[in-house]
Amino acid sequence: MKTISTLALIITLSFFSFAQSTHSKKLTFLHTSGQDIVNEAGEKIFLKGVGLGNWLLPEGYMWKFGGLGDRPRKIEKVVEDLIGKEKSNHFWKTYRQNYITEADIKRIAELGFNSVRPALNSRLFLTEGENPVYVDEGFQLIDSLVSWCKKHKIYVIIDMHGAPGGQTGANIDDSPNDIPELFIDKKYEDQLVNLWVKIAERYKDEPVVAAYDLLNEPLPKATGAADKYKHLLVPVYKHITSEIRKVDQKHMITLEGFDWSNDWSLFDKPFDANVFYQFHYYCWGRPDNLNSIDQYLNKRNELNTPIWVGETGEKGNAIYWATTQYFEANNIGFSFWPWKKMDTKNTPYSIKKPDNWDLISEYTKKGPKPDSIVAEKAFNDLLENIKIANCDYFEDVCNAINTRIPAKIEAENYGFKGFNRSYFVLDTINKSKFYRTNEPVKIKLNSTDKDQFWSDQSVELQKSEWVVYDFTSLESKKYKFSLKASSGTKPTKLIIEINNKKINFTVNNKDFSEVILGNYSLEKGKNKIKVLVQSNVLNLDWIEIE
Repeated sequence: MKTISTLALIITLSFFSFAQSTHSKKLTFLHTSGQDIVNEAGEKIFLKGVGLGNWLLPEGYMWKFGGLGDRPRKIEKVVEDLIGKEKSNHFWKTYRQNYITEADIKRIAELGFNSVRPALNSRLFLTEGENPVYVDEGFQLIDSLVSWCKKHKIYVIIDMHGAPGGQTGANIDDSPNDIPELFIDKKYEDQLVNLWVKIAERYKDEPVVAAYDLLNEPLPKATGAADKYKHLLVPVYKHITSEIRKVDQKHMITLEGFDWSNDWSLFDKPFDANVFYQFHYYCWGRPDNLNSIDQYLNKRNELNTPIWVGETGEKGNAIYWATTQYFEANNIGFSFWPWKKMDTKNTPYSIKKPDNWDLISEYTKKGPKPDSIVAEKAFNDLLENIKIANCDYFEDVCNAINTRIPAKIEAENYGFKGFNRSYFVLDTINKSKFYRTNEPVKIKLNSTDKDQFWSDQSVELQKSEWVVYDFTSLESKKYKFSLKASSGTKPTKLIIEINNKKINFTVNNKDFSEVILGNYSLEKGKNKIKVLVQSNVLNLDWIEIE
């Protein structure tokens, strides 16, 4: 774990700028233009951000809770059971005030992101029951978020994560009855439409708001919801959009497919002139596998609209690095999920787990009820721990998301520019059995250690074969280069090219070992390393730049 402790590094990060960065300019309304998102000046904007999950819609897995605390309404019940109603109400107000603050938004901008996707729970904006009324708190929280984002030049994509009645029939939308009642009872659709209109009326003249994400991950197949109700999804989208357009003609609208956002078979042609389509991208396979996005690229050509990844993450640095390169090479923006969560090493920030938190966690798994004093202390500690100043920062995670150094670049994460640009191999017919299975670079599986959340892979290259690694440096300076590799039965001669400097190098060990290449200068901005095999065979595990 690495923590930011010096002003110098923060200043350095604040000057970091990626392609189409918005940080140095006044933000203007965004709109779609063919397959691109552009600002009012016609400049292409690549939306690259983070998801503000667990803030306005707490998720049980981020609290390390079991089935009795798997969604907001159940988490709220756990808190009330343990410390009483009055203290519970105070806890939640403070929680929402502390979880995302201006300090978070400032930090997100410093780290090179240009957008956030807050996950909304409709219950924070609209009461449940026979005569629902609007709730000021939710709108005030979004007002604050928008003001911070305007100050720090960050776009906001408003995400309806939990719609009235629920849109999934699962826990992630705070469904009261584990069925997608939004599509069953017309009153919930009307409530959703009216809520979106109210949101649109409030932000119709606010260019910092980039888009309205009408429904998060509707109608999964596994629950049976898709088969029963998917025919209603596009009509609901059209209903919401037509009512929004009566008050707001400026903002983009983003539409998610059914089955966790990823089935786009219902989308035939855009029904609005300022719409883009969204999928979510999680690579949870073991061994690690980089899932193909060809179906979405093909659909983009058919629809001729931008496409965007509303969620990606929840894995490890190898996948993060590859994901970013994959998306950027294909003109797809993304939002990393989530910005922070408890006791983790695979998000930009980690919340320290309070003392005795495991007692509360066990209670949500039908364990014994903890003492109220112990529980209250744990909840009060959580309110302090969620402040970004008290969280742990993982530079390696952020650098992987942004494909920048210092970093350990896994060998399988060569570039995505294709044959003779990012790689050259003699056999282009046979594809890799692992990871990037639609490409011919030979990727070998070294380990599937069950104690790890990811698997260990390497690249095997023959004589005359090569791979190229692309990355960003925040400044012009010298870095230390090392690699982990093996040569097989005979020493392997290499030419390693760092930008325009060629280095002759020999790998002598038949077993994987770490070797230092030396210190070499890099330029601020884009850089690349090319590894060319001159003799025999090379097995390359990773290249580290620090």
